[in-house]
Amino acid sequence: MEEKQRIEQLRRELHEHNYRYYVENQPTISDYDFDQLMHELQDLEARHPEMADPNSPTQRVGSDLQTEFRQVAHKYPMLSLANTYNEQDVRDWYDSVSRGLGGEPFEVCCEMKYDGLSISLTYVDGQLVQAVTRGDGVHGDDVTQNVKTIRSIPLVVTHHQLPRGGEQEASPRGGLEGVPSSFEIRGEILMPWTSFERLNAEREAAEEPLFANPRNAASGTLKSLDSRVVASRQLDAYLYYLLGEELPADGHYENLEAARRWGFKISEGMKKAKTVDEVLDFIAYWDKERKNLPVATDGIVLKVNSLRQQRVLGFTAKSPRWAIAYKFKAERACTELLEVTYQVGRTGAVTPVANMAPVQLAGTTVRRATLNNEDFIRSFDLHIGDHVYVEKGGEIIPKIVGVDLDQRPIIAQPVQFVKRCPECGTPLVRYEGEAAWYCPNDTGCPPQIKGRIEHFIARKAMNIDSLGPETVDEYFRRGLIHDVADLYDIEVPQINGDGSRTKSAQRIVNGIQKSKEVPFERVVFALGIRFVGETSARLLARHFKSMDALMQAGLEALQEVEGIGEVMAKSIISYFHNEQNRQIVERLRSYGLQFALSAEQTAAASDKLVGQSIVISGVFQHHSRDEYKLLIEQNGGKNVGSISGKTSFILAGDNMGPSKLQKAEKLGIRIVSEDEFLQML
Repeated sequence: MEEKQRIEQLRRELHEHNYRYYVENQPTISDYDFDQLMHELQDLEARHPEMADPNSPTQRVGSDLQTEFRQVAHKYPMLSLANTYNEQDVRDWYDSVSRGLGGEPFEVCCEMKYDGLSISLTYVDGQLVQAVTRGDGVHGDDVTQNVKTIRSIPLVVTHHQLPRGGEQEASPRGGLEGVPSSFEIRGEILMPWTSFERLNAEREAAEEPLFANPRNAASGTLKSLDSRVVASRQLDAYLYYLLGEELPADGHYENLEAARRWGFKISEGMKKAKTVDEVLDFIAYWDKERKNLPVATDGIVLKVNSLRQQRVLGFTAKSPRWAIAYKFKAERACTELLEVTYQVGRTGAVTPVANMAPVQLAGTTVRRATLNNEDFIRSFDLHIGDHVYVEKGGEIIPKIVGVDLDQRPIIAQPVQFVKRCPECGTPLVRYEGEAAWYCPNDTGCPPQIKGRIEHFIARKAMNIDSLGPETVDEYFRRGLIHDVADLYDIEVPQINGDGSRTKSAQRIVNGIQKSKEVPFERVVFALGIRFVGETSARLLARHFKSMDALMQAGLEALQEVEGIGEVMAKSIISYFHNEQNRQIVERLRSYGLQFALSAEQTAAASDKLVGQSIVISGVFQHHSRDEYKLLIEQNGGKNVGSISGKTSFILAGDNMGPSKLQKAEKLGIRIVSEDEFLQML
């Protein structure tokens, strides 16, 4: 491939990976692979200066901006650090610093690189006034209210005991002596291993997607629109950078020690080094010791300690010359595969699970790892008794990445995927285009029955928040419920036990009755029809407008709905042809659930946006983003998440992302204001 074409290809790939990492929190490649692509692009751009582009990934920082939050400009840009993975790169960086300082002696502050969400905290007169995410490095999201729920972040800097004894004198304004009247301190918002494992256990029990790692969990939590959710997940924070006009010292290390005295949580894993060998010793120590830390780390950060020398060294377009990040390689361990067991999910999908001899890996003891499906097992030719390599790296969900064939026992037997459901004994089936095997006994297989009930009560379905998976399991075991319709027969005396739980029992019954007001599209989703997700359910409800029309729809009629393919259409038909399912649906109808679009919803419908693909961006005054998405669908339009040549127009509110605006201008996409859009309808 010609080098200029490769430059364009790399830019497209890196922009996409930036989006997946910072916006979606769902990276598809490792940090190492990302950095290798970035280095390749940097080298090619250096050879072709005529291809310079201010919007190249080499010239900017990835963005995690979310339009639900007010965007704030950073007083000091939050730049990313150059990454390295080997000892020679560290030596090269050290030598470049020495040259940049003209041979002047310097110290390096060595710190842990915590794997969380970057945050900037601003304090005025000792009070926390603002907390802003890194965003695109120039602007970030104001998450102050959510950050205030994190107990390790002081809301007021005042009268703290010094860690090494003694008490600081109070200043006239009530803060500590030596605290600047205004300063900014930066760090990482983290989810500790214990909180992360508890959260994923709860999500697994509810059959919700698991967070891949603590960073994704922390990021998703901090961006929650409900501060109560943030508080419940017990986030933590480590601070590592003090900025301001009146700092206590010229030394970065000394400033952090001052911040520690002011009550901030500063890592104990911090040390000053005077030679490159001392730096490398620090790296070697923590490469082994990091597994004992309570939070996730992915490397070491090295910074020239003197602020004066930092100013001399300056910055590149993307990162400071006076700092670098050394990234640890993904942690891997070898252990024995003892057996393979199988789990049955709500949809009947059968997932194989590797049960292994316990092994310590990235802060936790690992005993189990998902094997995904039969094809995955075959790709490794897994045998019981194999010694397998298990890895976490950035992904905290353990995965098998290899087999040590030299250690395979002579009598080892290959793993054979089960042919019958491990729960009910029904022969498994594999649908066209699917990698998973399924148990088709959706009305008689206990995990599927309980799973469908748990799905039915979920927030995005019927939203019966007074119930939970444990309660569902209890009611199922007691014989109170056998399917979702049985929920509406529950009465207070049945669940009041010895009579001491009247209030909670009444709350449960009230929550079940209130769910009858949930709109039709969510009722369709709540039924738990195999392959029908939240979006598909909404499209089906908008198209057919009533449960009767949906139940009677044939294969061709179903496939006329955008996004409904043959497999999903056949699954819908199969669901409604099952007599037991039809009885459940009719019982739900008799209890008064919403079985058609409301008059308001149908009255608002039009074809004014038919055939148009619309991107929503910014913060709006008259309606929420979800309400605008609904309006677009009601009027025949299609919501899309990213701008392309096929985009009809952008519905833009305040603070539209600068990258989206630039792309729209480049492609000639029309920008429509909120008022213009409402006038169109």
